[in-house]
Amino acid sequence: MAATAVFVLSLVLSTYGFLLDNAPSSSQSDLFNSQYTGNGETPLYWRNRAKADLDNAIKNQPIIGKAKNTIIMLGDGMSMSTVTSSRILKGQLNGKTGEETILSWETFPHIALSKTYNQDYTTPDSAGTATAFLSGVKTNKGVIGVDASIPRGHCDPSPAHNLNTILDWSLAEGKSVGIVTTARITHATPASAYAHVASRSWEGDHYTQNVNGGCKDIALQLVEENPNIQVLMGGGRRFFLPYSTPDPESGSNTHYGRRDGRDLIKEWENDKTARNMSHKYVWNSKQFHQTNFSQLDYLLGLFDSSSMAYELDRFDTHYEVAGEPSLAEMTEAAITILQKNPKGFFLLVEGGKIDLAHHGNHAVKALHETLAFNDAVAKMDSMTNDRDTLAVVTADHSHTLVLAGYPARGNDILGLIKNSAGQLELAKDHKPLTSLIYGTGPGAWSGSRPDLTSVNTDDKNYVSESAIPFNPSTHAGEDVAIYAKGPMSHLFHATHEQSYIPHVLAFASCVGEYKNSCVDHMP
Repeated sequence: MAATAVFVLSLVLSTYGFLLDNAPSSSQSDLFNSQYTGNGETPLYWRNRAKADLDNAIKNQPIIGKAKNTIIMLGDGMSMSTVTSSRILKGQLNGKTGEETILSWETFPHIALSKTYNQDYTTPDSAGTATAFLSGVKTNKGVIGVDASIPRGHCDPSPAHNLNTILDWSLAEGKSVGIVTTARITHATPASAYAHVASRSWEGDHYTQNVNGGCKDIALQLVEENPNIQVLMGGGRRFFLPYSTPDPESGSNTHYGRRDGRDLIKEWENDKTARNMSHKYVWNSKQFHQTNFSQLDYLLGLFDSSSMAYELDRFDTHYEVAGEPSLAEMTEAAITILQKNPKGFFLLVEGGKIDLAHHGNHAVKALHETLAFNDAVAKMDSMTNDRDTLAVVTADHSHTLVLAGYPARGNDILGLIKNSAGQLELAKDHKPLTSLIYGTGPGAWSGSRPDLTSVNTDDKNYVSESAIPFNPSTHAGEDVAIYAKGPMSHLFHATHEQSYIPHVLAFASCVGEYKNSCVDHMP
């Protein structure tokens, strides 16, 4: 076997040397260069770019070893069409045509596909998918942290059907853990890391007050049953404050406030005080930016009554009064706190509003949310080391966004389709169309399709066209990508069940059921 491996390696290297030695010379390529003047993308350019990629691939070697830290960066609803379109937008915002650009995770050396279906539905929801990629077990649509024997909405407070997660396994080994999201901290993805409920809707006791059986709401589970999560940041303040308490930002009582009269934020603070842990609760940008995170053991940040603001609205006082940190800033704060633990950490970061924008057919907002997620991944990458941190970037499910038509290279990804001569492309109804359209959603029309000639489709509130009326838009059921780097990241290598993801993280970090049969125990 060893001799065979050496032979194969020598064959690869000799072949690569042949390719380099026999590549066309500059003078040969110059015969063709005169007809390619746009971006300097001559035949020689494409050959050199391919050879550089090949060189990197040959040099890349799997990192075999234990992962001290594990991180899941989750773009909610980040379909492949979302990735492609956001990549183009990123380039165009930097003065390029866009297609040639790469996003921060697209340099990760290992890529696979994730099959996202729930146990009972082909097209999944975020509760079932998050349970899969955090617990390693697929379950039903709409349930969180319980197995598929529990029907949605059926209250069963016994722990027999509860599923533990990579967060639980990491805590059990003395690691620090944290959750960051732009959605509510009680929303489907973050809640799946710590809660066990038969309905994702049970975020607060506003929704469980008439549920028989004694099931706790998600916010109550977070504070009562998960006191050791060191970092919690997102929205969802309304589920932690009493019904009679005005929200600090709006000044008005929330319809969704706690019916039991409990102030869960104060209870969170009291627990940390009783345990003599340095801690801080923040709810606005000023408080956040005045915090010395390196001095904290625990941080709770609830920056909105509901989900946090869209990135394009974050500095618009019409939408956001008190101000909020960016996803990248929250990611930096989380890692600053968690990395103090010599045993390592687990961190879940969710770009939650990619999905919410898609549900409204707001393609402009969805792409900008993806770029904010791109910045968060870049920040994570700059603060961690590939030798000891296994980082995974993925999505929970797809959306019905389509990049369609025949736009010329560099055509405004958010605008109307134009050909290489700058002329509008017209559909069969003799009206122009955008590159980005949806299969389902509120952007469907009744009767004849509107003429978009005078419409600003780059406006952040523009509702993109869809084929079938749904409000909100549905998810889509195709596979999503997994991008990975760090120790044992080469184990993401094929088309995997979504439930495979936390098994790799657990094996690499020696937690959970792999504590005694992990990478540390490989021959």
